[in-house]
Amino acid sequence: MPARQSFADKAAIVGVGYTNFSRESGRTVLALALDAIDKALADAGLERAAVDGILTYALGDSVPVATVAKALHLDRYRWHNDYFGGGSQSASILGDAAMAIEAGLAETIVIFRALNGRSGKRMGQIALGTGDGIEEQFLTPYGFRGPPNLFALVAQAYAAERRLDAGTMAKLAVQQRAKAVINPKALLRTPLTEADYLASPMIASPLRKLDCCLETDGACALVVTSAARAKAMPNRPVLIRAAVRAGGTGAYAMDKAGDHPTRIFSHYVAPALYDAAGMGPSDIDLIQLYDAYSYIMLNQLEDFGFCAGGALKEAIETGRLKQDGDLPTDLNGGLLSEGYVHGMNNIVEAVEQLQGKAGARQRAGAATALCTGFGGSYGSAAVLAIQ
Repeated sequence: MPARQSFADKAAIVGVGYTNFSRESGRTVLALALDAIDKALADAGLERAAVDGILTYALGDSVPVATVAKALHLDRYRWHNDYFGGGSQSASILGDAAMAIEAGLAETIVIFRALNGRSGKRMGQIALGTGDGIEEQFLTPYGFRGPPNLFALVAQAYAAERRLDAGTMAKLAVQQRAKAVINPKALLRTPLTEADYLASPMIASPLRKLDCCLETDGACALVVTSAARAKAMPNRPVLIRAAVRAGGTGAYAMDKAGDHPTRIFSHYVAPALYDAAGMGPSDIDLIQLYDAYSYIMLNQLEDFGFCAGGALKEAIETGRLKQDGDLPTDLNGGLLSEGYVHGMNNIVEAVEQLQGKAGARQRAGAATALCTGFGGSYGSAAVLAIQ
């Protein structure tokens, strides 16, 4: 029997909000967070006073929940938490909210992610000396100047195993950008050609510039409440069916990974997620993958059972990942083209799709969505659903 989680379908997302995505917001991270939260509350038909829980995740690039609660003038907020981490937390934080709701720790929880990821603290900036990243000072002299250099090694090995070439990856980049072209909130809306992809600068072979996610200033927020209360709210409730956070050796800790240095989080998360949701790949209508790098999308498609490794090349070249394909993936253009709010913007897209509010990029009839959060060999995933 499936190991269903106690909070399954007992909490729902009832509102989403987001700022403009840009390269230079001209605003503080706090101002971005408040803007996204107010818009999410308005979307849910709620006032600030309704909030009694706040959750966020960050890597020293945001503002703590206590600061946000003070700025919101909340006088009764109860359950709150600041999770350390980036993309690995973006899906499982939905489970954290659902557990708090089920346990009666809060009635209305706001989840936010805000950062000036381009004009403020940029990903991959490395400081020498002691601290949480103490090992980085020993890797830096060998070219590990941040995540792209590390995951280029993963991409090299994966591409060789799956016989993926630059021509295939060019087709993937073109398909993903086409989704952003029809997305009014996307940061990059200029159509791509395969020639554009092949001409883009090489960052760390085989990762070109267009294989790497954006650096973005922006914020996103979600409002979560009980499924029972959600029925009386203006938007169609999006239920949190399952959420898993897990991982193992590999990827970020290649020197400690044994025989599986390129194995990423989805290898460990996928079986547990499907078990918790009581579902399988054929039950998923939408796939919102954490596309920090284009190659990482492919690992996940394979690990989550959507496409066997030998069929990945064919899946791309026949358009299965397109908006109208049978594996609709990252319909907002993803982190590669819409923007990079550490995965939270992909969750927003899943919610809007399931509510039927995605406009020109709407996937008709979608009732379930898989969302993932990437952090190398450690990460998370969640299943969202409507009834």
